Amino acid sequence: MRRTLLWRTLQSVSLRRQQFTTSTQRLSQAHDNIPLDFKSVEEKWTKRWSAAKLKGASLTSNVSDRSRNANKYYILSMFPYPSGMLHMGHVRVYTISDTLARFRRMLGYEVIHPMGWDAFGLPAENAAIERGVSPADWTRNNIATMKEQMAMILTDFDWDREVTTCDPAYYKWTQRIFIDLYNAGLAYRKNATVNWDPVDQTVLANEQVDHEGRSWRSGAVVEKKKLKQWFFKITDFAEELLEDLAKLDRWPERVKQMQRHWISKSRGAEFIFPLAQGQPISVFTSRPDTIYGVQYIAISPEHHIAIESAKSNPDVAAYINSLDVTAKDHEDRDKLGVFTGAYAKHPFNHSDIPIWVSSYVVSDYGTGAVMGVPAHDERDWAFCQRNHVVDKPKFVVRPMQTNDGEGTFENAPYTGLGQLNEASGEFHGMTSNDAMHAIVNKAVKESVGNWTTKYRLRDWLLSRQRYWGAPIPMIHCPECDVVPVPVQDLPVKLPKNAPLTGKGGSPLSQDQEWVNCTCPKCGGPAKRDTDTMDTFVDSSWYYMRYVDPHNRNEPFDADKASHYLPVDIYIGGVEHAILHLLYARFLTKSLHKIGLFDDSLSPPKGHAEPFTTLLTQGMVHGMTFKDPVTQRFLKPEEVEKTPSGEPIIKATGESPLVSFEKMSKSKYNGVDPKTTIRTHGADATRLHILYKAPPSEVLEWEDDSIIGMRRWLNRVYNLARHAEGTFNPTSPKLETAQMTKEEKDLYRFTNLTIQSVTKSLSQDFGFNTAIADLIKLTNHIMALPELLNIASSPVYAHSLQSLVTMMAPMAPSVGEECWELLTKHGSTSIFAQTWPTFDENGIRVDEFNCTVQVNGKMRFIQQTPIELLEKGQELEQYLKSSAGGAKWLHDGQNIVKAIHVQGGKVVNFIVKPKSK
Repeated sequence: MRRTLLWRTLQSVSLRRQQFTTSTQRLSQAHDNIPLDFKSVEEKWTKRWSAAKLKGASLTSNVSDRSRNANKYYILSMFPYPSGMLHMGHVRVYTISDTLARFRRMLGYEVIHPMGWDAFGLPAENAAIERGVSPADWTRNNIATMKEQMAMILTDFDWDREVTTCDPAYYKWTQRIFIDLYNAGLAYRKNATVNWDPVDQTVLANEQVDHEGRSWRSGAVVEKKKLKQWFFKITDFAEELLEDLAKLDRWPERVKQMQRHWISKSRGAEFIFPLAQGQPISVFTSRPDTIYGVQYIAISPEHHIAIESAKSNPDVAAYINSLDVTAKDHEDRDKLGVFTGAYAKHPFNHSDIPIWVSSYVVSDYGTGAVMGVPAHDERDWAFCQRNHVVDKPKFVVRPMQTNDGEGTFENAPYTGLGQLNEASGEFHGMTSNDAMHAIVNKAVKESVGNWTTKYRLRDWLLSRQRYWGAPIPMIHCPECDVVPVPVQDLPVKLPKNAPLTGKGGSPLSQDQEWVNCTCPKCGGPAKRDTDTMDTFVDSSWYYMRYVDPHNRNEPFDADKASHYLPVDIYIGGVEHAILHLLYARFLTKSLHKIGLFDDSLSPPKGHAEPFTTLLTQGMVHGMTFKDPVTQRFLKPEEVEKTPSGEPIIKATGESPLVSFEKMSKSKYNGVDPKTTIRTHGADATRLHILYKAPPSEVLEWEDDSIIGMRRWLNRVYNLARHAEGTFNPTSPKLETAQMTKEEKDLYRFTNLTIQSVTKSLSQDFGFNTAIADLIKLTNHIMALPELLNIASSPVYAHSLQSLVTMMAPMAPSVGEECWELLTKHGSTSIFAQTWPTFDENGIRVDEFNCTVQVNGKMRFIQQTPIELLEKGQELEQYLKSSAGGAKWLHDGQNIVKAIHVQGGKVVNFIVKPKSK
C-alpha cells in the first residue's frame, strides 16, 4: 500500500512539474517572457515615492484615512550609530521592520515606524582627534550617507519623526530627565574607581583597555583611580525589573534569562560581627548554615574599616595603593589580601575573627564585607591558601551520606548542602536547610542578624570624562554644593572650542569660559559639571521622543505617550539583550514613577514596560576560505569555482576549507550591501535576507541563492503582464458554487496561502515560510491547464492580485510595478490596498479522496462527494457502484463487513469469495 501511495505521489509531482513547465513555456511563447529590469523599476518607484512625500501627499493616503481611528502599531528597529556605512546586519534588521510596517498599514493599523541616530559616543570623538574635524560635522556627514544607503534598500521610515541624540533639541530633554531623576532621588554622586591613563591624563572606558591592561592609544599601563561619578539608582527597581520579566511573554526566553542572571537575586542572611571599638561589621551570606565555620572576615578596599586601618597600618595602606597601580592580572590580584590587625567577635560563640582587606570583595554588593568560610567556599579556600590565613579549614557541614569526621575534606572545600557536625554546637545533626532557619531565628532573637535579600545588579555609573556626549546639567557651588541647572536654561550646550586632544582629562574642564558660571541658587561664582552622560542614557528613552519629536515644552506629551507606547515590536541584535534593554526598562519605570506618563502605557496595568514584543535577529555570517595547509584566510580573488560550482585555490588547485563566520575585514568575508543591491536589486536582496533563515537565527550569506529570488520576481512580473488591466475594484463577491473545478482549487489554494502568510507576518514572523507559500501559489497559478485563457476569470484575477499584494511588503518596488500593470497604470499605490482577507468558505472542498482497501490491501482511490463522509452505508454503496468497485467489489464476492477509518477517508472491505 505504501509503495503504491508513494508511486502515486511521485506521479502527481511529476505531472505538476510538467504542467508548470508547459505553462511557463506557453506564457513565454505568448507574451515574450521579458526579464525584469530591477534597477529601472527601483529607480522609478523611489522617485515616485519621494515626489509624493515632497508634495506632502502619500501614495498610501487612503490607508492613512482608514487608520485615523484604527488601532496603533509601533514598529521600532534599534537606531544605529552613524558610522557612515550600513552593513548586512543593518540591512537585515531594517528589511524586517520595513516589511512589518508595510504589512500592518495594509491591515489598516495606524503604524508608527520611526528612525533616528545614536549619534554621541567615543568613535566620533576619536575620529575628530585623528582627522582634525569637528565631531558634529563628522556625524552629520555620516548620517547623510547612511540615509542614502537606507533609501537603497527601499525602506519607508517616518522621517518626520527623526531624532539625533547629539542635537541640542534632543539632549535638552535628556538633561531634563536627568534633573527629574535627581530631584526624585534616583540620580546621585559618589566616589568610584575608573581606568586612568597616566600618559594621556584621561579616563578610559573598559573597551579602551587591552587584555594586557594597557591604554589603546598611549600604550601606558592603566591605573585605577577614584573619582566622583554620577549614578542612576537602578537598584531601587531591582525587584520590579526581575519580577516583570515574567510578564514579557513575547520576549525570547534566553534574553529574559540573561537579564535574570544580571540582576541575580540572592536570598540570605545578614549577621552582625561586633568590634572592640566602633561600629560593628554587617556581613551578608547565602549560607547561614556555615556561620560556625567562619575563620576570617574579608572587607573591600573601599570599606570604612579598611580606610581607617590604612591610616595607621602601613601594610594595609601599601596594599590599597597597589590596587591603584595597574588593571592587569585581576584574577591573581583578587587572591591577595592583607590583615588589618583588627578582630571582630563571632555573633554566637564570641571567638575572635581576624579582619582582612581584599579586592575580591566588591564594595557595592551586599555590605562590602563577606564571612570567610574556607572549608565550604572555593574562593575563600584559595584566598586562605595564598595568604596563609588559617592553619586548618574548619568544616561544619558534611554530606548526608558521610560519617562524622573531617578526613574526607582535607584537600578541597565541600560546597554542597548536607548535615551539620558537632562544630556547629546546638545545631549539630540538623540538615543545612533546617539549620539555616534555626540559626537565623536565633540571630533575630539575639539581635545579631536577620533574613535579607541582595542583588548582583549595581547602580548605573553614567559619568564619562569625554567631550562628545550630553553634558551633565549640574552646577557645583562652594556654598550650595551641587545644584541642578534651571530647566528654563536647558540645554546646556557643548562648547564648540573645547580642545580635543585625547589627553588631560575631560575636554570640557579645559574650556574655562564654559566651565565658570553663576550658581542659580545663591548667585555666587560656581562651576559646571565637566562630565558627559553615558550614551546608554540617550538610547534608553529615544523611543519615547519618537511619539512627539517636535515638542518644545516637554520630552513628550503624556497623552501621546499613552496612545503610542509601549512599542509593539522592537527589533535588534541580541548583543543588546542586557544593558540597553535593562536601562530602557529602568528609564520607563522611573519616568512612570515620577509621573511623566500614566498607567495606560504599561501592559499589564501598573507594570511599565517599554517593549511588548522583542525580536532579536541573528547575525549575518559570510563565507570564508582558508588554505588547508597554512590556515591563512584567503581573499576572494584567490579562489575560483569549477564548472560544477566547487571552489578551488587558484594557485594550487586544492580545495580550500570553507566555513561561515562573522563578517570581518581580516577574514575577507564581508559583503557590501551597495554592491549586492547594484548587482541583484534591492527587492531580491530583501527577499533573500528574509528567506534565507528565520530572523532569530544566524544568516549564512550566499550571493548565488539570490538568483532564485530574481527568478521568482520575474515570474510574478510576467504573470502581471499577462493579466494587465484585470483589476476590478467593483468585482462581485466570489461564489464557489459558480466556479469550475480548476477555479475552486485555485480559490482554495489562494485562501490557504492568505491564511498562512498572514499568520507568518503577524504572529511568528516566519518570513521564510511566507515567501515559500507565495512561491507555491505562483507555481500553482502558472501550472493551471488553461493559463492563457483564464485571465478573464475573476478567481484568477483575485489570486494574482492577492499574490502581488502579499509579496509587496517584502519586495516593494516590484510589487508596485506589478500592481500598476494589473490596474492598467492606475495612480493608486499597492500599499493603499487592504490586505487580502481569508474566506473560510473558500477552503471547503466538495469532494475528498477515499482510499479503498480490500482485505487490508489498497486497491483504488475514489473521488467522493464530501457529504458522504461519515455516512457509513451510503458511502459504501457509492464506492461499490464506482468503476473501482465494479472491479474489486463485484458480485462474485461476499462482503463480510466494512471498516471505516478517519470517518470514511479510508474504507477497508473484508470480503470472501461467494460459495459455489
